Amino acid sequence: MPSDRLPPVGKAYLVGAGPGDPGMLTLRGVECLRRADVVLYDYLVNQEILRHASDHAEQICLGQHGKTRIWRQAEINEELVKRGLAGQQVVRLKGGDPTIFARGSEELGALQAAGVPCELVPGVTAATAVASCAGISLTDRDQASAVALITGQESYGKQKPAMNYHGLASFPGTLVFYMGVTTAPTWTRQLLLAGKAPDTSAAIVRRCSLPDQQTIYCRLDEVADRVAEEGIRPPAMIIVGEVTRSMGSPSWFERRPLFGVRILITRPLGQVEQLRQPLLELGADVLAHPMIQIDPPESWAPVDRACSDFSQYDWLVFSSANGVRFLLERLRAIGKDARALGSLRIAAIGPGTSRELSRFQLDADLQPSEFRAESLAAELVEGAADRRFLLARASRGREVLAEQLRAAGGIVDQVVVYRSSDAHQLQPDIQQQFVHGQIDWVTVTSSAIARALVHLAGPQLHQCKLASISPLTSSTLRDYGFEPAAEATEYTMPGVVEAIRKAVIA
Repeated sequence: MPSDRLPPVGKAYLVGAGPGDPGMLTLRGVECLRRADVVLYDYLVNQEILRHASDHAEQICLGQHGKTRIWRQAEINEELVKRGLAGQQVVRLKGGDPTIFARGSEELGALQAAGVPCELVPGVTAATAVASCAGISLTDRDQASAVALITGQESYGKQKPAMNYHGLASFPGTLVFYMGVTTAPTWTRQLLLAGKAPDTSAAIVRRCSLPDQQTIYCRLDEVADRVAEEGIRPPAMIIVGEVTRSMGSPSWFERRPLFGVRILITRPLGQVEQLRQPLLELGADVLAHPMIQIDPPESWAPVDRACSDFSQYDWLVFSSANGVRFLLERLRAIGKDARALGSLRIAAIGPGTSRELSRFQLDADLQPSEFRAESLAAELVEGAADRRFLLARASRGREVLAEQLRAAGGIVDQVVVYRSSDAHQLQPDIQQQFVHGQIDWVTVTSSAIARALVHLAGPQLHQCKLASISPLTSSTLRDYGFEPAAEATEYTMPGVVEAIRKAVIA
């Protein structure tokens, strides 16, 4: 019997991704990405933004100049409609704002004509982002009471009159040119012919909001030459007007202490953010490539046995945040919670481990003042005789803690709660950057990472500066012939960030 049920209809979201910095994506944009079945994105969209999409979402790049075929606008419209009519939640991710020189009206029109529900999600447009990151106010009560947003690439075959350059030349405010790099000789000449003063100040800003942002100040009659001399390529914006005249020194954005410094984080996946975010805040260009991999133990049986009766122990000792996470998550998985720990006392090697305990509503009873195994052992050995210790540990690592506790008369059991293994090879893009000396700093936050890093990168590491988390890690690096350029005085992730900051500004 035929069904009269209508086929499902999805919804399309035209989302502005902002100027480049993933932190400038709106919260609504994040919400749309999380619910998307498919994301169609422009190649200029920062790849970090795509991390907000769910694992099941299909991601389709619409082509990159010189590398892959560029989709025609008609093809994009057709794909949006097809996906929406198939019942999918579709995100069309566009640089900047979807309604400003982004052909959003064409995509919106196609969706509406096909009966696909759609929503426009505004983004931070390049004009305001460029102004902020270059430290330029687009309006000024004395110099500019208006702002004009102008395309440097008018539509081919446009039926309406071409740009009114006489109107722009006499415009009482700031002119902001989008996509005006390759056409700079044309539009600057037309502005000058229309009567715009040659000495009108201008600013050229390339890759706005990103760690390699480039800003050039000049006169209007110099713009085309400076674009050619400096080899400026898209994406770039050009601001013309008196609001740029008082500029000339680097903006707040470019004065950040680590601006333009490329730093490779080598921590395991899932543990990058403690370094990544503060480094980004200081202006660094941050890459990530895990040198070791963290996985569950080959068998949970020994862990489950330990969890079945914590009452036999006096101390539960954690020497890493990973140990906390794996043990306590396993406790939950077998139907228990923190109450199973009873009167057990807990020791943590450092603040990162203590913070991980707090995620499980637990506090450490002991944390040494110096965050290393020797210091933790030193504080535990007093009164260790005949006490029972359970050490939650990795599949590899030093035996210092267990050895010193046993030497002091303690009864020590160790249980492997996670496996640590080395990465097998470098990602091709990271390999190329090592080869070409394009990485300035590499973070080294454990001896295991140091060994894996040296194994994979080899002599190429001599082209980089190494930031070590502790004297122990530095010693491991020296054993392989690499001298750290910075060493944290506090053996934590914030300590590593501070060590790099001080070394760079020294």
